[in-house]
Amino acid sequence: MRKDNSSFKTEFLSEAGSFMENRDYFAFVELDDMACWVAADGCDMDSEANSAEMAVQCVLENFSGQPTLSRRKLKEYVLEAHEWLRYESRRVRLKASLIVIATDYTRIVWAVAGNARMYHFRGGRLLARSKDTSLAQAMADRGSLSDSAVDRHEERHNLLQYLGNPEGCQPFISRKTALADGDILLLATPGLWENADVPEMLDAVEEAKEPSVLVDLLEEVMLSKQQAAVGNYTAAAIYADKVYKEDKKKLSKWMKRIALVMIPVIIAGGMMLYFKGRAAARMAESVVNMQEYGSNGDAYVEEQNYEQAMKSYSEARNEAKKVKDKLHVALYGRSYKKAELIVAGDNFLRDGKYDKALAQYRKAKEETKGDDKYDAQELDRRIASIDEYIRIGETVKKADLQAESQDYEAALLLYKEAHKAALLVSYAGVKDIKTKLDQMEAKIAELNKEIKKLQAESLEKQGDRSLAAGQYEAAIDAYAEAQAVYQEIGLLEPVLKLERSIAKADGKLNPIPPTVPQTPSAGNFEPPSTSAGLAGQETGAGRASSDAGSANADPDPDDVLDTGTNADADADVVDAGGNA
Repeated sequence: MRKDNSSFKTEFLSEAGSFMENRDYFAFVELDDMACWVAADGCDMDSEANSAEMAVQCVLENFSGQPTLSRRKLKEYVLEAHEWLRYESRRVRLKASLIVIATDYTRIVWAVAGNARMYHFRGGRLLARSKDTSLAQAMADRGSLSDSAVDRHEERHNLLQYLGNPEGCQPFISRKTALADGDILLLATPGLWENADVPEMLDAVEEAKEPSVLVDLLEEVMLSKQQAAVGNYTAAAIYADKVYKEDKKKLSKWMKRIALVMIPVIIAGGMMLYFKGRAAARMAESVVNMQEYGSNGDAYVEEQNYEQAMKSYSEARNEAKKVKDKLHVALYGRSYKKAELIVAGDNFLRDGKYDKALAQYRKAKEETKGDDKYDAQELDRRIASIDEYIRIGETVKKADLQAESQDYEAALLLYKEAHKAALLVSYAGVKDIKTKLDQMEAKIAELNKEIKKLQAESLEKQGDRSLAAGQYEAAIDAYAEAQAVYQEIGLLEPVLKLERSIAKADGKLNPIPPTVPQTPSAGNFEPPSTSAGLAGQETGAGRASSDAGSANADPDPDDVLDTGTNADADADVVDAGGNA
């Protein structure tokens, strides 16, 4: 039994610090041939689920069921914990940083996802430290940041890999590291290592002879800094006083077997070199594409075309993922987030969700601070315009209410006011306001047309009454006024009708005189007989009597006699003419 032939002692502490709840969690299991220690830092604020505890328990359950130092299996255990957090992320997205140490009491393998750490001390010095999967650590790996500056850098909590990441998780799995008698392993969450530097840890390691003393000393060092706020912190110390000694003969036998297995592997590896060459060419192409998409995104930002910038940054990030460039994946991810905040604010503003729009703009201003590509004054104008947007929206609502109550003139004035203000601030709903304004103007025009039509019809009826009463001049005036109104509103049919009515009234007012018979020329006249002349005069007298209208139907005998006398006189005149 490896455990019985070795000596490992473990002590830990885990406290909430200044907070009400401790989101850290630590647990371990020591089996006959293997052991596993796991510490986690919960990065979410879910009040019902403890993501750190869930992750630790999941890893230990898998390890207990199948203990192993296989890097592949340990990665599977970590990824299973990651998938569990994602599955349980119903109310809040569960997130956690994790550090795992597995051992066969001779060697160790550690796995990291996030910024929970492992420190390996030997002989009073730091032999190894796990690397965080954070943006700050990636910058240090590329040489743009010193290792000592990682602990204080602002990006130390900007995690590239962590459990619960919706974009997936790729934990770091170390190679096997041999243990020696007297080695000390320390697991620490950010709450501890942020407030206890490596030199302070070395001092505590030198002084502490037992793991319980070490964790207490580290806590004292941390609390002595007297920080205004102390986060959750966890420290777990493992003292390997005696490690299990391998049988060298058995080890030699295993080495020979491994060598036999490696021969075909080496042959296969040669065949893979060709394919790796082709893969390298594709990676070079992805790098060029990544840089081009990133430059395009920057140009779109300067043009304030943030939607296109989002697309370019997304493409750049995808290309960075292809070449496994974690630094640029993170950088383009942040660039994408900045543009996304502004686009989200614009969308909320367009939908009338002004509180959410304001929150997005303010967050965008905070995220873009110091980024020369973004115009801070433009963001300030967007934030200031929200008050005007609210006023425009309220004005439109008032106009809608006036329209519903059929006070169309008041509604029209309000729509005009809102439309003018919307044009000045580039209001997203300016087209809708213009549509309502046009509809209101058309409605008022239609009502005015109906009113004028009723006015014209009233004038037309007034003309009809005047005509019937023999008041021809009044009838003509009324008809003319009605005709002018009909012409104004574009109704041609009643205009033509009134033209006939005016002509009729004018005919009554100014009748055409009857046609007088012309006098025949001399020499061509044959005098009618006296009786014929008399009869003709009587006929004419009868026609005159009929035209009088108000005269008696039976002619007066004196009138008939006078007519006859006049006829004789006329005959004498004619005769005289004839004789002449």
